[in-house]
Amino acid sequence: MQTIDPVETTEKTGDLPSVKEFKRTIVRHLRADLLCETTTATQRDWWVATCLAAREWLVLKFAQTQRDRAREAPRQVYYLSLEFLMGRLMVNNLINTGLYEVAEYALAELGQDIHDAAEREPDMGLGNGGLGRLAACFLDSLATLELPAIGYGIRYEFGLFQQEFVDGKQVEHPDDWLRFGNPWAVVRPEFSTKVHLFGEVDSCGNPPDGPRKWKPGHTVVGVPWDIPIVGYDCETVNILRLWESRADREFDFAIFDQGGYVDAVREKAESETISKVLYPNDSTESGKELRLVQQYFFVACSLNDMIRRHFKSGYDWESFPEKVVIQLNDTHPSTAILELMRVLVDESELPWDKAWDITRRTFAYTNHTLLPEALEMWSVGLFSKVLPRHYEIAEEINHRFLVDTVEKKWPGEVDKVQALSLFDENHPKSLRMANLSVLGSFSTNGVAAMHTRLIKSRLFPEFHELYPERFNNKTNGITPRRWLRACNPKLSSLITNSIGDGWVKELDGLLKLEKFADNPDFQEEFLAVKRLNKEVLAEEIAKSIGVEVSPDALFDVQIKRLHEYKRQHLNLLHILTLYQRLLENPDLDISPRVFVFAAKAAPGYTLAKEILYAINLAAEKINSDESIGGKLKVALLPNYGVSLAEKIIPAADLSEQISTAGKEASGTGNMKLALNGALTIGTMDGANVEIREAVGDDNIFIFGMNVEEVEDLKKKGYHPREFYKKDAELKSVLDWLGSGDFASSGGGGSVVHSLLDCGDPFFVLADYADYIACQGLVDKAFQDRSGWARKAILNTARVGRFSSDRTIREYAEDIWSISPFKIEGTKPFDFLD
Repeated sequence: MQTIDPVETTEKTGDLPSVKEFKRTIVRHLRADLLCETTTATQRDWWVATCLAAREWLVLKFAQTQRDRAREAPRQVYYLSLEFLMGRLMVNNLINTGLYEVAEYALAELGQDIHDAAEREPDMGLGNGGLGRLAACFLDSLATLELPAIGYGIRYEFGLFQQEFVDGKQVEHPDDWLRFGNPWAVVRPEFSTKVHLFGEVDSCGNPPDGPRKWKPGHTVVGVPWDIPIVGYDCETVNILRLWESRADREFDFAIFDQGGYVDAVREKAESETISKVLYPNDSTESGKELRLVQQYFFVACSLNDMIRRHFKSGYDWESFPEKVVIQLNDTHPSTAILELMRVLVDESELPWDKAWDITRRTFAYTNHTLLPEALEMWSVGLFSKVLPRHYEIAEEINHRFLVDTVEKKWPGEVDKVQALSLFDENHPKSLRMANLSVLGSFSTNGVAAMHTRLIKSRLFPEFHELYPERFNNKTNGITPRRWLRACNPKLSSLITNSIGDGWVKELDGLLKLEKFADNPDFQEEFLAVKRLNKEVLAEEIAKSIGVEVSPDALFDVQIKRLHEYKRQHLNLLHILTLYQRLLENPDLDISPRVFVFAAKAAPGYTLAKEILYAINLAAEKINSDESIGGKLKVALLPNYGVSLAEKIIPAADLSEQISTAGKEASGTGNMKLALNGALTIGTMDGANVEIREAVGDDNIFIFGMNVEEVEDLKKKGYHPREFYKKDAELKSVLDWLGSGDFASSGGGGSVVHSLLDCGDPFFVLADYADYIACQGLVDKAFQDRSGWARKAILNTARVGRFSSDRTIREYAEDIWSISPFKIEGTKPFDFLD
């Protein structure tokens, strides 16, 4: 336990409370809210009480933020996202408000360790992968840059799922993260709103572009919960508003009184299903329907809330696009375009052209994928059933667009009509949400330079030809507050002691570290920090899966959602190649390696689950083989999420970013790992291209085909068995992977089948030889301790451009046209006295 200076604990720093005041507040919450004493409180009690104490301070800042903005009514961005992968909030909020040391000392004086309390916080189950984590980083930057913004999403009762491996196979369990509530969220029932679904449309004698009456068949209520989003070193507190679905009528007493106990609460159960689970399985029609209902539910609630705010400020529809900008984070919220049109045409009875002008000037769209299967489409049968009026509006938008714009520019060119239409006419006829998003927005942006180039040339070439001024790039970024300052305090302290703490808000300031890259003393300090972080991860690995690893080994890390295009199975082939070489020559001179994986496979994605199983089978064999002298270890850690990433990333030596060129939109894990001093091995895909430009060719390991080479090979005809036959080592490894050693009940056999017999759609075998050769260069570089330290330091120093602060500034200036709105200082903790 750290010794606390008693003078220091009673003094205030600026407007911050003293340790004495904060300690008293924690104890008050233990007693008043949790009904316990310091002698009986559990670690969870200490966590909740500390959060509530911090929340008192945030409430002051939040109230001031709302007052100042209500007075001035600045233009504001509303960020719609189906995911917000927030992780834990306590440490991040304490750091951003400057309260971390105060809380640490206060807990220490109470006999508690802040780290133990923080470990009791569950990850918020509001997201799955990069899309949700990016949204969370953006919220942090929006608040830190003092930009007027609100995030909107769904308050999922259950997150994606809790992952467990049983006999090497993934097993999913409910992620009941809200079981005991959450101290950061505040329910705001006074802003509840009704959402209508199903039913039929009464034309009222009007054409589709005139006001019609939607007679819904079902109504649910959206109840908002607010989570404070705290800016770093400023007074701004924005909010993330999450919608919970509830029944319009909670309980039918008449049915209950007649003995229909289950039927009496049926409506309640059905309505609450909407916000029950993140990404319900859509392999069935009922699953697809629930997903569509879920998406419309949250955008309808959010739009209603925006409109309420706008008119409350005394404005009308004419000024709506001047005061409101709505950012669609991928296509999930794209029904908002149709919903705003419905409100304008049907409820406010604006002329169609006026309504469309307002809508087009309000929305902006971010595309996150080039994968055809990820471009969302809804069958017309399902869409018209769930949202009958919105379907009519979509048809009218499409008719006018094709007749008034497409036919005039390209008369008689059927291929242009087919490409630009909002509807895919193939069976079943479907509504293309990506096309709707592009057409209904004034801006469409990609998330990395290469991704944006491919959006223009391959994904939406016809739209780009029509509206070139609407397309732009905004390379993704990450918040340095969480992904260095909070998750890697040792490296953060080393950097701050060397160049000051300005980098926390201006990440380009890390360039000052370049002058230390060749300094032997700094190199040793940098490597010592890395080793301490590796020791922490080694303990986590031992605790989680019972595998002992050496912190002196090269920690080779691939942590991301399991998908074939991310090519975890290519990594597996390299592991087996090294293992086979060691079996043939146990004295082989290679650097010891620990391969660290963490990934969840979607429950319905069979091959992804087989890849995980194959990795676990390989790990079981390798980790128990004493003949290789511990030179290889494989650790597949279960239940990957933000908190686990915060332990893995600071410890990584090598960052695996090995997706097929042209498939990854950007990636942000590559940025987090590079920021924390990991070297990247990767393809020329996504943001890897820009990371290479930033860190320099000597400080990154690039391999494999580029986008053009992938396309050329595809056009010529890719035959994976040809690569299999002509590469003896590859053939040997694949044969081994498909054998009884790794193919029990699927596993390796399924992986080999996908590569040799199913076309290897992501060119794993085509890139294998170059990947293995590049890994050889990694091994050689790691054996040069000083040279590796220099490369790692330069990675940290040169990736400042990948701050989400830079990304958000670009959105604010180029797309949103919003400016920082400085909040006046709030009063200190005097109300506690």
